[in-house]
This record gives sequence, structure tokens and C-alpha cells, in this order.
Amino acid sequence: MNLSWLEWQQLPWIKATGGQWRYALRNSIAMCLALSIAYGLDLDEPYWAMTSAAVVSFPTVGGVISKSLGRIAGSLIGASAALLIAGHTLNEPWLFALAIASWLALCTYIANHYQNNVAYAFSLAGYTAAIIAFTTVNITDISDLWDITQARVCEVISGILCGGLMMMILPSTSDGDTLIKSLKDMHTRLLEHAGLLLQKETTDNVRSAHETVISQILTMNLLRIQAFWSHYRFRRQNNVLNYVLHQQLRLTSVISSLRRMLLNWPDPPEILFTALQQLLSELAKSDCDKYRLAQILRSAAPLDEGDFRHQAFWHRLRYFCWMYLNISRWLRQFERADADTTLSPPPVPALARHSDSAEASWSAFRTFVVILLGCAFTIATQWDSGDAALTLAAISCVLYSSVPSPTSSVSLLLKTLLLLSVATFLIKFGLMVQISVLWQFLIFLFPLLITLQLFKLQQKKRASLWAQLIVFGGSFLAVTNPPTYDYQSFLNDNIAKVCGVMLVWLAFQILRPSSDKRRSRRHIRALRREFLDQLSRHPHLSQSRFESRIYHRINQLVASRDESARVWLLRWGVVLLNCSHIVWQLRDWKTDSPTLARMRDATLKDLHRIISERGVKHSSLNETLDELQDMVTVLAAEDNARGTELAGIIWRLYCSLAQLKQALPEEAREAR
Repeated sequence: MNLSWLEWQQLPWIKATGGQWRYALRNSIAMCLALSIAYGLDLDEPYWAMTSAAVVSFPTVGGVISKSLGRIAGSLIGASAALLIAGHTLNEPWLFALAIASWLALCTYIANHYQNNVAYAFSLAGYTAAIIAFTTVNITDISDLWDITQARVCEVISGILCGGLMMMILPSTSDGDTLIKSLKDMHTRLLEHAGLLLQKETTDNVRSAHETVISQILTMNLLRIQAFWSHYRFRRQNNVLNYVLHQQLRLTSVISSLRRMLLNWPDPPEILFTALQQLLSELAKSDCDKYRLAQILRSAAPLDEGDFRHQAFWHRLRYFCWMYLNISRWLRQFERADADTTLSPPPVPALARHSDSAEASWSAFRTFVVILLGCAFTIATQWDSGDAALTLAAISCVLYSSVPSPTSSVSLLLKTLLLLSVATFLIKFGLMVQISVLWQFLIFLFPLLITLQLFKLQQKKRASLWAQLIVFGGSFLAVTNPPTYDYQSFLNDNIAKVCGVMLVWLAFQILRPSSDKRRSRRHIRALRREFLDQLSRHPHLSQSRFESRIYHRINQLVASRDESARVWLLRWGVVLLNCSHIVWQLRDWKTDSPTLARMRDATLKDLHRIISERGVKHSSLNETLDELQDMVTVLAAEDNARGTELAGIIWRLYCSLAQLKQALPEEAREAR
């Protein structure tokens, strides 16, 4: 038996760092302070204030502010919904069941459809309404409904304010410093990524590296949102951050395009690889000189003006270098800017945050069924503790519908509730029953919370378990004002809470979320539909918005264990993105030659022939690739600079589409 964890040096209080102590103290004091204030305000269930302070605990100022605003908005919306639903259906239990189930289904849909503060606010709106509405099922006086609603909202806001106050007293590291450091690290990481992809040898980790880079850039968008709320300076320069993130995503696609050209180039000259290494080394320098880059590019320039492959690759490589320097320049300006500086980068839309509407609808239906069945059972059996079961069921449905692995998350919650049932029973009837004043209970609670917070930070594999123990501990202890110690009611409520979560677990087993393979197909179909829009004369999505939407969809399955689903979503995303860049370039490409104009238009029409919303038309794909190759050959044979330029663009399109010849049998069947 390994007892090393009992050594003095391994105790959580001893091995904790300064940052961990600050985080644990800040959140523990906030929870105890929220409980004390709720008691001072004579609220009947002050443990909700403690729970609210635990929910908004976040390691950064921006995170606390954004979550607090979302929680306040969600609590007010949920409280208003509870007042309307319970107030109009107080004497109609079946109408109440339909109304609350419909509201929770709507909140589940919105929380799954979006992935920002809107999603968080509607998650809170859902289970705030459940907390209020289900506790009013047995009241007979309508005025009690307003008192209960007012008390719950006051408890929630008290917890939020305590969390914000402690963040001001014991602040964490700056969101802005973290964001600037992350942007710089990502900028350097893009050079390493280019070095990995633009080499002679093909390695097995190229695909995973590409997924990782995309995921890291999109994760930085979350850091941007936190920085936005943390300081006026970052709100003022939000357009710069948006632009830099868009440019880093564009740089990723340029690297991918260069790689596709190298893979389809029979004999690239050796001097290109030498120049690539020199360029990457020069770009890595803090004092990178544009003149020096131009000299290196000049050494790798094609000697034969008719070599369309070399011309296309060289121009794309130059575009990569200038774009990298441009991002470096904006990062320097952003870092040096103060609160009064105004920067004006080219306008770009916010990064796309759309999700899977079909999956969101399915999750909403599951929530509706669970709540309706739970209400029906409670009404039919007149279960006294049915409100506790329905409250936990509603929280679980809304909260875990949007996580990557809901079944395992609900299973972990069941484990947490069983542990809490035993632990809180011992605390409530072994300790609390002997305590008559609040400060005596806080003497016990404060070190317990600090220990749990330290465990959450130090034991990464069990962080979710410790977090759930902290958040749900208050509701299981049920610290009420005045205190109640009804042994039978306590056991019944705890059993009901476990049963409510078990009902949700059963619902996730029967009404299972879509498999990663099915989700991948839906995302791919959506990508193809959006790409066909890009081929129209007046596309609904701009180039930047389409690009960010592709990367967001790719990131939806980055944690999937289904390698085939991830590979094909990434492959389709990269192919369509590279093709969209070429489409925009062809659309802007002008010529006085009618022959070249016809070839350009024919190239755009060919894309309509081979790609539909249902998939690849394989016979048309092979014919189109042959036609593109013929056009390239004809254009290369002419001694015409504009013809050579068009040949290079068409060859880039050929390189991108050639990857679709590797389509899986499922794709072929889908196309037919």
C-alpha cells in the first residue's frame, strides 16, 4: 500500500503554491461571507448564496465578471419565468408540468446552440426557474410565491457580489497579461507548425498538430472575452484582438495550402527548402527585418517565368511572410497601447460560435421528456420530496447536455451525490445539531472549504469531483434559517436528489446524444452548404466569417475519440477552406483576355459540378481534375505572364481538390 500521500511534504496545505493559496482563500472567504450575509438578511435558505459564490469562482478577474453578469441576468430571467409559470398554473398541476418542461427545454436548446455568455445565462435561467418553481408546488397563498422568488434572487446576487468583492481584495493574475503572453506564444507556435508541415518528409503527427493549433487559437478567443471584461483598455482594443485571431487562423490555412502544393509537386527545387528554413529562422527573431526576408525570398524566386508551380508556391510563401510580419506589428502595437490609444485594424467580424442545431433540439427534447415524466410521477404519487428530485433533474439536464461526454459527467455527479449524502449526514446530525450560532459553524466550514479548493487545484484528474463537492455541498447540508434537523425529511430529500439524477442518467442512456460520427457528418454537410454559398455571386458569408466558421466546426470534435470522424471533418474543412480562398482570388482576378476569362469562369463552374450538399460526385471529380490539369497544361504552354499566373491558381485548386480522391466508402454511398 502506497502511503506517500500521508507524508508531511505531500499534505495539500504544505505543497500548495502561493497562487493556489490565494485562489483557495479567495473562494472560501467568498462562500463563508455569502452565507453570513444571507443569514444577516434573514433569508430562509442562505445556502444558495454560498452555492452562488462557488459557481462564479474563476481564476481571473474577467472570468468572474463575465460569469457574474451572466449569472445575474440568467437568475433574473429564470425568476421572472418562475413567477409567470407558477403564478398562472398554481392550481393546475398538469399545466404547470407542461409549462416548466417547455421552459427548461427552451433554455437547454439556447444553452446548447450558443457557446458564450448567452449559453451560460440561459443555463442559469433554466435551473433558477426550476429551483424557484418546484419549491412552490405546495404553497396555497400566491404572496408566498413572490417571497420565495425574492429570497432566491437575493441569495444568488449576494453570492455573486461576495465573489466579486473577494476578487478585488485578492486579485489573481491579470487577464491581459495572460492574453498577451498567449498571443505571443501562439505566434511562435505557428512558426513551429509551419516548420513541421513544410518539410520533405511526411510525419504521422501532422494532422494532430493541425487540430491542436486550431483548438489553441479558438481557445484564445475565450481569453479575449475574459480580457474584454477585465479592463477598459482591452474593451477599447477588442477590434485589434479580433483581427489578430482572424489573421492567425488565416495563417494556419496558408500553411496548409503550402503543404498541399508541396505534396502535389513532383520535383520541388532544393533551394526552396533551404529558403524555407532561412525564412522561418529570420521570422523567429524579435528584430525581424523585412529587407532581409525579401533577400531570402529573392534567392528562392523562380528563374523560369513559365514555371507555374514555382510561381504559385513562391507568391503564396511571400504572402505567408508578409502576413506573419503584419501580425507581429499589430501585436507590438497592442502591447504598447495604453487606455487612451486608438488602433484601427481592418474590420473583421467576431469569430463564429455557432453550434449544432440538430443536437441542441435533441437535447431540448430530452429535457422536456425528463421533466414531464418526473412531474407526472410526482403528481400521481403525491411525493413529498418530488421537488428536490425535479430540481436536481432539471439542473443535470440543462447543465450536462452541452458537455462533450454527458453520460460520464452524470455518472460522476451520481458518485458525488452519494458521497455528499453520507458526509453531510454525519456533519449535519453529528456536528451542526450541537451548534447554536453561525460563527461556530464557520470555524468548521472555512478550513474544510480551503482543503477542498486545494484538492481541486492539485489533483487534476479528480478536479471535477472536488468541484462538484464544493458546489453541491451547500444544497445537501441545507443550511436554513432557522435551522431544521428533521431526520426523515433530510434522508428523503437526499434520496430524491439521487433519484432525480438517476432519471437523467437513464434518459441519457435511452435518448442518447448523437455519436461523433453522426455529428461529423452533420458538420461536414453544413460546411458543404456554406461553401456552395461562397460560390454564388453574392455570398451571405464574408471570407473571414466563413473561415472562422469552418475552424469552429472543426474544433467541435477536437476531443472526439472517433478518429475517423475527426479526420474527415478536418479534411473537408481544410479542402473547402483552401478552395474558398482560391474562389475569392479568382473572383478578384481580372484580365483583358476573353480566353483567360472563360477559363476562370469555367473553373468556378467546375466546383459546382463536383461538390453538393450531400457529398462529392466522384465521377465529376475525376473529370474535373483532368480538365483542371488540361487547362494548366494549356496555360503553361503559352508565353504569357497572366496565363502563367492563372495556371498557378488553377494548380493550387487542383492540389486542394486532389485530397478528396481519398474519400471513404461512407462518403461515396452518401454522394450516390
